[in-house]
Parts: sequence; C-alpha cells; structure tokens
Amino acid sequence: MIIRKKYLFYILAITSSFIAAAVTAIDSYVGGQPAFKYDPWAFAFSLFFVGAIITMIITMVLSIPLRGSSLGAKLLDPSFKRIRFVQKKEIKTHLIAGIMNAINTIGYCAIISQVQDPSVILSFSQIVILYLLLMESITDKDVPTLVEVQSSVIVTFGAILASISLTGEFLLVPILIVFLVVNPTWAIFSIYQRKLKLMKIRNRPNDSLNIRFWNVVFSCLFTAIILFFYDFFFSQQHLVSGVLSSLDPHYFILLAATMGTTFISYVLYIRALGMWKASVNNAIRASTIIFAIPFSLLMLHLGLLTEFSTDPVMLVIKIMGMILIVMGIVSFALTLVKAYIFITVKPGYRLKDTMNKLWDIRGVSHVTVTGGKYDFIVKVSTRTLLKGYERIIRRLDEIDGIKKYHWESVLKDWEKI
Repeated sequence: MIIRKKYLFYILAITSSFIAAAVTAIDSYVGGQPAFKYDPWAFAFSLFFVGAIITMIITMVLSIPLRGSSLGAKLLDPSFKRIRFVQKKEIKTHLIAGIMNAINTIGYCAIISQVQDPSVILSFSQIVILYLLLMESITDKDVPTLVEVQSSVIVTFGAILASISLTGEFLLVPILIVFLVVNPTWAIFSIYQRKLKLMKIRNRPNDSLNIRFWNVVFSCLFTAIILFFYDFFFSQQHLVSGVLSSLDPHYFILLAATMGTTFISYVLYIRALGMWKASVNNAIRASTIIFAIPFSLLMLHLGLLTEFSTDPVMLVIKIMGMILIVMGIVSFALTLVKAYIFITVKPGYRLKDTMNKLWDIRGVSHVTVTGGKYDFIVKVSTRTLLKGYERIIRRLDEIDGIKKYHWESVLKDWEKI
C-alpha cells in the first residue's frame, strides 16, 4: 500500500495518541487497585516487570515469518525483521532512554494514585512540548522558527485549559510531579528514542518493535535498581511488593492488558519519531487530551470512575482548550515545506568536505552523493518557506566548493506501508 508520507506521519501519531488515552484510562483503574493505590513505586515496577514478559511474547509472535517478511513488518513496522539483541552502538542511547523512562513512569504512577480522571492526568504533561523546543534549539544550535513557537504555545495553553478537572479541582502535588519529574524525563526519553529510530542496524533502518522491547527491559532494570536503594535506605518493601503483585494472577492479567496495549501505542509513536522531530510528535500527541474525555465518560458509565462532574462551565473551558490544541496541530501540519537541492561541486574540492558542510545546515535531513549530472542531492525541511529558503541559500553560498545548485520544492511525497 502506498500513502503520502505526511498522511502516514499523522496517522501514526494520532493513532498512537488515541491508544495512549485508552492506556491511561486502564492505568487509572489498575492504579486504583488495593495493591497499588497507596504504593505507586510497586505499581511502576510491576508495569515494567510484567511488561517485559508481555512485550517479549508479543515481539516473538510478530517475528514469525510471513510471505518473505515478518508478521510485525506486515502489521506495525516494515523495518522489523525479528527480535534481536542490542547492538553495541545502541547501548548508550538505550541506557539513557531506559533510566529516563523508569523515572518518568514512577512519577506517572504517583499521579495515577492521586488522580482518578484520566483526562486530567494527561493534560499538563503536554507542556513537555516547550521543554523539547528548548532542548532541540540547543542541540541544533539555532532558535526554533516562529511558526514552531506559535504552534507549540497554542497547544500548551490548550493543554492547560483542558487540564482542569471536570470536578473543578486543581491538584498541586500531581502538577508539581508533572513539571519537575514527568516532563523533563519524557523530553529526554523522546529525543533518545528518536536517535534510536534514526540509527542504521546492519545496514537496515532500526525498527520500532525492538526499540520498544529493549526500552521496557532497560526500564525494568533501572526501576528495580532505584527501588532497591530506596527500600534499603528507608527500610521499605516496595520492590518485594511489586514482585508479589506481579505474580498474583488477577494483577498479572490487568498489567498484561495495559502493557500490551501500551506496546502498540509506543511502536506507532517511535515510528512517527523517525519521521519528524520530537517536539512536533508531542504536539500531535496532545490530542490524547481530546481522546481522554470519552474514556473518562466510559469509565463513569462502567462505574469505574466516581468522582466526576458535568459542570457546564468546566465543560466549556475544556472545549476551549481542545479547540486550541486542534488549531496548534493544524498549524504544524500546514506549514511544513520540503525541497530537494541539486548541487554541483567545483573541480579540486573533496566531496567529503562539502558533504560535512552541507550536514551542518539546519533543516538538512538527507545528503546523497550521486554519479550523474549532479554531485549531491540534498533534502531539506523547513517550517517557513521564505525564512527557511533564505537561510539555507545563504549557507550554500558560503560553501566554497559548490559550483552551482538548483532548488526544487516538494509538492507531495509517498511512502510504502
């Protein structure tokens, strides 16, 4: 099946967000169980302990060969071949992503234990977009475009408005956890998951299924280490409680359900990360706030959520927040400009030196050496055509080895799924 790449990106990101909203609703129920209600530490470890088992089983099933590829390649990620061991060049990135995910999940479980409405749990975490914009601007050694800043601020304010509980409560402790623990760790986690997705493993694009599987394994390991030292210094039993709860058949089934669903959400999210920056992905992911409302209503209908109100004022405020979120997402969608630049190098200049200078230009996503009429074909992406075009052309003019170049804007592109 052939689909436009932009459409595929939004399908992956929005589908992941929808599933993430469902996961949060399930987690709200599981986190309210007697074993986890007053012990979020045990809940976090149990999620990863059972998650590692379930994720391995799912990944092994998806490794089954099917018509020249694998079941996982047919269903979730065309890059997936089979479950494999971590490669040496991945280890450092996996370790950083693993410890960030461990800390993030402990904070998330602490919020789950205090907040029952999933639409509130998700909302303030969307401010991570501003964290990511700041980190990416430092990494790229350049400031974000005005459109990126405007769209992110719109989404952020929408998230703040949508975060007000339908009960009218404003819970300080969960919000502090989000700002000081959940958002910073999620920002770093997203950036390093993107780095993993952009890696080449055995001359093939890295796949999101193995990335997710090993992230759960490393996250489980780091969560166990954190809980071990915490229990040792404060004479607690969180790690033991987590293990015992995981082995209980009732809790095991609940944890397997939430982590199995989470697996699909993260695989789609990681695939989307490989197609665009973490800040853009998380702007789209803010749509989880919209999807969380029907799940909150479903939990109310099933009697799983009791502290709920349909105050018209609260509903209006939430709707205003959702409208802002949608506007911010649409703004991101409509302002992306892609182009190819065809470059000829002057005689006597090394191609490698010119290539390194091309890679230093902000907005360059691919550099290809060719043996035909042109020496390089460079793919660029920018949020504003005028400013982006002027900046890139100015940088090209500063490279001595370039004889001439030709710019062609991309109207549409497609991807096979």
